[in-house]
Parts: sequence; C-alpha cells; structure tokens
Amino acid sequence: MQAASVKCHADKSPLPSSVMTVFSFAGAILIAASSSAVTPLYRLYQQSMHLTPLMVTVVFAVYVVSLLVALLTVGGLSDYVGRRPVILAALLMNGAAMILFARAGDVGQLILARAVQGVSVGTGTTALGAAILDTNRVRGPLLNSVTAFLGLTAGALGAAALVTFAPDPLHLVYDVLLGITVLMVALLWAMPESAASKPGAAASLWPHVSVPPQSRPILMRLTPANVATWSLGGFYLSLMPTVVATTMGVASPWVGGVVVATLMLAAAIAVATFKDWPARRLVLSGPIALAVGVAVSLLGIWQHQVVLLLAGTVIAGFGFGSIFSGTMRSLLPTAHPDQRAGLLSAFYVQSYLALALPAVAAGLSIPRLGLDMTAYIYGTVVIVLAAISMMASLWSGR
Repeated sequence: MQAASVKCHADKSPLPSSVMTVFSFAGAILIAASSSAVTPLYRLYQQSMHLTPLMVTVVFAVYVVSLLVALLTVGGLSDYVGRRPVILAALLMNGAAMILFARAGDVGQLILARAVQGVSVGTGTTALGAAILDTNRVRGPLLNSVTAFLGLTAGALGAAALVTFAPDPLHLVYDVLLGITVLMVALLWAMPESAASKPGAAASLWPHVSVPPQSRPILMRLTPANVATWSLGGFYLSLMPTVVATTMGVASPWVGGVVVATLMLAAAIAVATFKDWPARRLVLSGPIALAVGVAVSLLGIWQHQVVLLLAGTVIAGFGFGSIFSGTMRSLLPTAHPDQRAGLLSAFYVQSYLALALPAVAAGLSIPRLGLDMTAYIYGTVVIVLAAISMMASLWSGR
C-alpha cells in the first residue's frame, strides 16, 4: 500500500521519477564534496590560525558529532514528511556553512562552520539516498555506493586545485560550492516527490537508531569491515595532508589533496568496476585489498616515498569501495520502503562514529607518540579489523 501511495503521489508531477534520481545523485555528490573541500585547506588554517594536529582533529570531530546528532534525530524524518522538504533544509544549511567557512577568521568560527556542515550532511545524506532508492530500486544501491566517494573525490581534488593554482583559496572554494548549492535549491522546486507522508514525524525526532529486525544479522556481520574502512577514511580526511607535509616533507597542498582524493576515487572506481560481482565476493575480497593497501601505504610513509604511499592508497581505495558496495548491496534490500531512511541513518551513525573517534584518538596520541608512530599503530588496527571481517564472512559462509 505504501509503494502504491508513493507511485500515485509521484505521478502528479509533470517530470518523470528518473529526474529525481539524477537530482538526488547530484545532490548527494554536492553534500559530500562540500564536506571534503575543507581537507586540503587544513594546512592553510594551521598556518593562519596556529592550529596543532590535535585541534585539526577536534574541528573534524565537531563536524562528525553534529552529523551524528542530525542522523539520530532527523535521519529518518523524510520517511514521514517526504524527501523534498528535508532535502531543501539540507541544501539551505549547506549554503549557510559555505558562508560561515568563507568568513571564518579563528578556530571558533571554523568549528561553528563545521558544526553547521555536519547537520547539513546528516540531514541530506539519508533523504537523498532514500530518494535514489525510491525512484530507482534496481540501480539505487549502486548509486548510493558511489555518491559519497565521487563527492569526497571532487571536493578534495577541486579544493586542492584551487588552493594551488587559484587566488584567495580560503574564499574561492566556498564561493564555488555556494553557487552550486543555490542552483540545486532552485532546481529542487521542479522535482517530483518520491515518498508519501505519514503520521509520526514528531515522534521520529526523538534520538534513536532504527535497524529493522531482518537487517540486524547482516549489519552485525559486516561491522568490522565497515569500521575499518571508515576509520581509514577518517585518518585521510583529517590527518593525511599533515602526514604528507610534515613526515614526507612535501609542502604543496596539491599533493596532500591528491593523496586524499586518490583513496576516494579508487573506491568509486571499484564500486563501478565490480558492480556485477556478488555482494559476498566483495565483502570477502575487499578486506584483503584494504589490508594490503594500508601495509603498502605505511611502507611509503616509513620510506618517505610519495609514489609508494599513492600506490598503497589506490589498493586500499579498491578495498574501501568493495567493502562499502558489498555492504550496501547486502544491507539495503533488506529494508521495506518505509524503513529505508531509518536503516540508512543507523548505518551512517556506525560509519561516522568510525570516521571520527579513531581520528580523534590519533590526534590525542600525536603529542606523545609522534605522527609517524601514530600512523603505524592506526594502520595496524585497520589491518586487524580487516582480517577479523574476512574471517567472519568465511565463517558465516560455512
């Protein structure tokens, strides 16, 4: 009955539902790109605001905490009020964050901008992802698997290019993203709604994690690999530019941005390349590639070889994409239409906790252990989690 209601509602729009698929795909990429555009600028903020590596991870953690608060409160709201109102709120907050970033003059203002951005990402990610699933059930899981990686790649690489080759990067990066956000807000008014409203919106705002009973065994089995991949992503997005600049002696922000973008681009390529592979093969082979890639990357840091670091990042990125795609393709089909946003919210709560908490722990460890040793320990933990995931998948198969 819910599916029929949604179809009837969508049919009232003069535009086909496929237009909403394209819009939601672009919107999810924009939200992710806006979040990673800050990463290549951290070195500039460190110099102008005199930030330590710990402060950088604190700024990053504030972003993730606000994102998690949004996921826990409004993450499933679009299941009740429809996708378009929630997407509009996310885009407006993304625009506000870009304005705050452009005007940030100290660490307090930078933290405020990151907090607003976190709410935007937490609000928009689930609504846009659910809209993709609403309008394209066949390719929806694949599209949801690749949007984050494409967005993170575009944001990190685009910002690094502007920092290196364009004037006034601390403002131009955000001006470009603000312009795109305004365009997306204008386009949203013409988009068809893909989900019918239902009672219970106010009650859904109470902080909670909603995992449908039929989805829980799969989520539990895939948790070690998911934690490993997002922990690695958190290290790259918060501290990798500092590792490249400090440990490897490469001052150009372009190189640090390229290393971060390489991880995400390799993950996106893996999702597209292995789209016809069974999900089980992905969750078995992904941890192997992740472990090997991290080991090669650590060797590159030890040898101060950027080429070796990039090679390991490519391999780890393929593992990242394989694990993420296999997880999404295993998990999302288990949810009913009115459970999709809630399940996505719960999945991203786990993912973003893994993104933030280990990165903050690394930031706290750097003054005592040093940047190199922290990276070695961090990478070892990721490798161990990947091994646990592979053994869990093999055991479940038996």
